[in-house]
Amino acid sequence: MQLIFGTHNQNKVEEITKILPSGYVIKSLTDLNFNTEIEESGTTLEENALIKATSIFNIFKKDCFADDSGLMVNALGGRPGVLSARYAGNQKIAKDNTDKLLSELKGVNDRRAQFKTVIALILGGNKYLFEGVIKGEISTSPKGQYGFGYDPVFIPEKYELTFAQLTMHEKNKISHRARAFKKLVRFLKS
Repeated sequence: MQLIFGTHNQNKVEEITKILPSGYVIKSLTDLNFNTEIEESGTTLEENALIKATSIFNIFKKDCFADDSGLMVNALGGRPGVLSARYAGNQKIAKDNTDKLLSELKGVNDRRAQFKTVIALILGGNKYLFEGVIKGEISTSPKGQYGFGYDPVFIPEKYELTFAQLTMHEKNKISHRARAFKKLVRFLKS
């Protein structure tokens, strides 16, 4: 089965491809030479995922899915949230986002946070949503060489290492995106 994944983020494509069972082929927007920016104008992760999936479905008329993820930090009232990728500006530079987050948490003891992913699937014209959440906390400094985005500062519950210190295989067992995607895969198999 072929699905279009409404993203240019090759890190996400790689992460999700490793979770897929055999028989599924993912085509990213890069694979399809689609370079038009889809404006994420929603105020929630659900809205943004649906905006992206609907746009892709309307253009290609093929089954597709899109996701939106956000990091919600308790001490920051849930920020960066829906603006996680653009937290330090529209240029979407991960290091700048992480630096801004750490700066805002300087001296803050409550570092609890959660990552959330929402996947919007359009299959046969019908829309479905799948959610994955992982709780954890924000470290005081970046650690690790793997992953992307906020991975160097997010320590998942029951772990002492950041996502960026875990291998892709280890992260894919527990991540918010993996949890949402596993729900999607279970749905596709049923």
